[in-house]
Amino acid sequence: MPEKKILITGATGFIGAYLLHYLVSKDEKNIRALRRQSSPLDLVESIYNQVEWVEGDILDPTSLEDAMQGIDKIYHCAAIVSFNQNDAAYMMRVNQEGTANVVNIALEKKVEKLVYVSSIAAIGRRKNETTINEKSKWSSDKSNTPYGISKHLAEMEVYRGMAEGLNAAIVNPSNVLGSGFWKGRATTGQFFFKMWRGLPFYPAGGTGFVDVRDVVRFMHLLMESDITSERYILNGDNLPFLTIFENIAKSLSVRIPFIKVSPLIREVAWRSSWLLSKFTGKPPFITKQTARYSARNYFYENGKSLEQFSFLYTPIEQTIKETGNQFLESVTKGLKPMILPF
Repeated sequence: MPEKKILITGATGFIGAYLLHYLVSKDEKNIRALRRQSSPLDLVESIYNQVEWVEGDILDPTSLEDAMQGIDKIYHCAAIVSFNQNDAAYMMRVNQEGTANVVNIALEKKVEKLVYVSSIAAIGRRKNETTINEKSKWSSDKSNTPYGISKHLAEMEVYRGMAEGLNAAIVNPSNVLGSGFWKGRATTGQFFFKMWRGLPFYPAGGTGFVDVRDVVRFMHLLMESDITSERYILNGDNLPFLTIFENIAKSLSVRIPFIKVSPLIREVAWRSSWLLSKFTGKPPFITKQTARYSARNYFYENGKSLEQFSFLYTPIEQTIKETGNQFLESVTKGLKPMILPF
């Protein structure tokens, strides 16, 4: 019996690249990966020749239809992650319209199953609700970011597909930790770069964190199961930002941040970052959204994922230690993007 043919969208991004490495390590042979012509290959160069690559874009239905020819299973990882207001319109198109295209063609091609990588941001946040689980209902609250809204609307496209007969499941990772790109991207790798450069401030709030390898391991288990029409929050632990920053600083042998961000510092910081971005042309490191989010506590229950497959999470302290070691190695190589071993 021939192996099932797998398609990964967003295969050169953070989670997509780790998924690709994991599937290759599991000796999967029939993997097709979708990438745009401009996509950087830093995270996948070591396994590039073990995968069938196709150029395309989830906003281009024609190229997406070609990529789905003969496909049995789809991991939909492609998305824009940004908290920069200037990216909001394009992010909405990619995350919502792009997912609609994936769902529509998957239905047309009678794909066996789709696993969609969403986000805890898609579950929604309410000012007075600090603990969130899979039963939490979306609410149009001003604390929801454009990114969260775009992922919520993308989820609605997946649920529509389920109603039309598509076998699909959703994972909602919390803040995903692990080696990858160290700067210039909206990933947690930039925490290590900023800490290494010297970061005296720490945010007042706290939230959920998860090892990127745990995310892709769970995705694979979910794909290989008979589970459909379910969602799972993937969260290793809920921790204060101070604890995360302390562990990152220790892993890099640099000074631990010692100034708690007050409301005044927070408001000045995002405005200064915005102004600096106007001069440099680079995305701001801190935005109004991320600054205010970091001052609050949003915690996520992971009981449903723990009960499924008897799943266990990697301790976050271990993830940070391994990532810190790789970051220091990358410094000797010009901050080369890296992948944690499985």
